[in-house]
Amino acid sequence: MNAYALLLCGGSGTRMGANENKTLLKIGGVPAIVRCFRAFRGAVKGIVLVARAGEEPVFSDVLAAYGCVPLAIVHGGEDRQASALNGLRALPPDADIALIHDGARPFVTEEIIRRVIQSVEQCGSGVAAVLARDTIKRADRDGIVLETLDRSELWQMQTPQGFFVKDLLAAHAAAQARYTDDAALMEAAGHPVRLVPGSPDNIKLTSPEDVRMVNGMLTPRIGTGFDAHRLVEGRELWLGGVQVPYEKGLLGHSDADVALHALMDALLGAAAMGDIGNLFPDKDPQYKGISSILLLKEVGKRLTDAGFTVGNADVTIVCQAPKLAPYIPQMRETIASALAIPAGQVSVKATTTEHMGYEGSGEGISAQAAAILFQ
Repeated sequence: MNAYALLLCGGSGTRMGANENKTLLKIGGVPAIVRCFRAFRGAVKGIVLVARAGEEPVFSDVLAAYGCVPLAIVHGGEDRQASALNGLRALPPDADIALIHDGARPFVTEEIIRRVIQSVEQCGSGVAAVLARDTIKRADRDGIVLETLDRSELWQMQTPQGFFVKDLLAAHAAAQARYTDDAALMEAAGHPVRLVPGSPDNIKLTSPEDVRMVNGMLTPRIGTGFDAHRLVEGRELWLGGVQVPYEKGLLGHSDADVALHALMDALLGAAAMGDIGNLFPDKDPQYKGISSILLLKEVGKRLTDAGFTVGNADVTIVCQAPKLAPYIPQMRETIASALAIPAGQVSVKATTTEHMGYEGSGEGISAQAAAILFQ
């Protein structure tokens, strides 16, 4: 069956004390909605994003900066129920299953998503939820306890909430009231709602304390890299993915881009995934003369597949000549594009050794890099 995701992004961020949509708030340097998108794209056929009217261009730009391409970005309605219906109407004709997810839940996992899909395929519904951990009491408006509820039967609803598209559309058409989630809508329409295990980590961003908490849940990983190559005549000079006009180029099996080689080793080191010598051995003919930007894209893909996001990257190129300042903005943009992150998360610097050592004599060029990943 074809499963599609609807990411609801109508939250204003008012309760967060934020001046932007809360799904755009950065968690570990990455917007919450991007984290959601990455979790879903490996499990569903396509993703539709539902945003507040007027914010569609903002979300389009943010997602594009991280290499995320939704099927459509549609405007929301007056409440969650209306927004979900707008998203459902934007799904393609082949959509069998819709997974509706709050864009303010950035720590949903592909494992949870696949559990929901499997439940829908087998039972017609699947809603991520967790058993209540604390004792729950029912009280009157004055705070006087009326009864203590049996928490073994109480669940806290999460998202995604998955159902067959045709059933959801019929439930919306028949609704006589407004509901706070899709499970309640389907219950009212007479459909059994099956719960599947979510996760205590799959929390919804509601208050500033939530943002601090989820940032604390992230594990920062720091890596460093170093590379050096000899300058020779008859070679093009590539640095940071940019061809720099010069009388010499760097000698190596690939294009010998020391800046990108150092950066790749920093990224791989942070993820404990080896180094470029292991991944792209210089004895392998398929890498002969290859552009290091292609290798960087492959490293970025492997990091994403392993659940890592790039917090920032910093590269220092050491050479006496040529002067690199005019090319640094393009290097930053090129690196950012390869890693599908904004250029603001990439730093490239150049320095000399005051004519000391092999860099200072023009014998070669070296580069150092540092990177932070979050998982």
